[in-house]
Amino acid sequence: MRTAYRVETVRAAEAELMHRLPDGALMQRAAAGLAAACADMLGRVYAARIVLLVGSGDNGGDTLYAGARLARRGAAVHAVLLSPDRAHPEGLAALERAGGRIADDPFEVLATADLVLDGITGMGGHGGLRPDAVPVARAARGSDALVVAVDLPSGVDADTGEVTGEALRADATVTFGAYKPGLLIDPAREYAGAVRLVPIGLDLPSVPEVEALQHADVADLLPTPAGESDKYRRGVVGVVAGSARYPGAAVLAVAGALRGGAGAVRYVGPGGDAVLARFPETLVSDGSPAKAGRVQAWVVGPGLGDGPGVDEVLASDVPVLVDADGLRGLDPRTVRARSAATLLTPHAGEAAALLGVARERVEAERLASVRELAEQFGATVLLKGSTTLVADAGWPVRANATGTPWLATAGSGDVLSGLAGSLLAAGLSGRDAGSVAAYVHGLAGRWAARDAPTTAYAVAEALPNAWRSITQPRPT
Repeated sequence: MRTAYRVETVRAAEAELMHRLPDGALMQRAAAGLAAACADMLGRVYAARIVLLVGSGDNGGDTLYAGARLARRGAAVHAVLLSPDRAHPEGLAALERAGGRIADDPFEVLATADLVLDGITGMGGHGGLRPDAVPVARAARGSDALVVAVDLPSGVDADTGEVTGEALRADATVTFGAYKPGLLIDPAREYAGAVRLVPIGLDLPSVPEVEALQHADVADLLPTPAGESDKYRRGVVGVVAGSARYPGAAVLAVAGALRGGAGAVRYVGPGGDAVLARFPETLVSDGSPAKAGRVQAWVVGPGLGDGPGVDEVLASDVPVLVDADGLRGLDPRTVRARSAATLLTPHAGEAAALLGVARERVEAERLASVRELAEQFGATVLLKGSTTLVADAGWPVRANATGTPWLATAGSGDVLSGLAGSLLAAGLSGRDAGSVAAYVHGLAGRWAARDAPTTAYAVAEALPNAWRSITQPRPT
């Protein structure tokens, strides 16, 4: 599992470690890891043209010391000093002793660079790049060089993932000691590229700010039938979805539930004929949810329009997932009064309506928004997006980025709802069901798309492949 910590937590751990190390040793550890990562990405260090974008403070020092190591291996290293009077003096001296140079014309060296190290601002930076750094950053991004961020892309917020001004988009980020939330949460995550963690010996708390599940974590959480399992022990999902106008939403939500491991699916709504035509094993009812029969969890809302069922499902004593039309006008008091788990799965527009704010605010402040929703409704909230966030008050927020932009297709969220509902019915908590469903759904999107357009139904069909890739990984 990847774990991310706030800046103040990382700084406190660094300070504690520095008390036990010789002066400068921690910076040398970081620089050594950074230089090794750059050498690995370059493939050949000798005669490589490397440009260091150097700001003030320790981030600039890490960059200069890494540049000195690369210069000693034969690279042609030039430093662009954004704050010459505040550049790290020992790091600058080390670079010059190793044969590195201060660039007279930053744009000239950037035009021919093979690799650019972004050491303009570190994890303590706030807001976008300063105006004097913008032209240099643009020149770096406009070159053919590989751009590597030092600890964090300059211009992004380490703690929130917000990008409030201009930032330098990296091809890769080498971060030290711990992931920072901004490396896992959009929009900042999009600026980080591939992220590599360099351990430097920090002693960090056991509870992080943000975490991201990986294959092994998800494999441990996915339900597996036992020899004595029957459809009820595996979990029966009730789906209240679809309408005369949107019968496809019912089909897709049922597809997600069936492909997501449900022992059986009970469907309630006007889309019964469409559901049975595709999935004859579905138990269809045209009555009310209360008369549909025994379920271990409900999914309500996809394509429902103004149809009934939301209030009745929320009055039940089993876990409930509320999506799409079910979220419209949802009363926090109703959700907070429930005794069983509730999982809300809004996209940014639906989250904005629930919070009474502009969509742009939710998209810019995704971490704060998902936390606010979880607190307001006393529920688990899965905020959809290029990185999905799952929040439950009192727990670290979970971030997931397994998906692909091709998942932005009509009905994809309906499949996710059915999948998460099946996991709720299998006994997973709202937090685990939401984060595991997002992970598997994202992988299924990759399987279905393979860098080409896909459909929501194809994503549902790919869920078994995604599931299998987690539980039966290929031997290495």
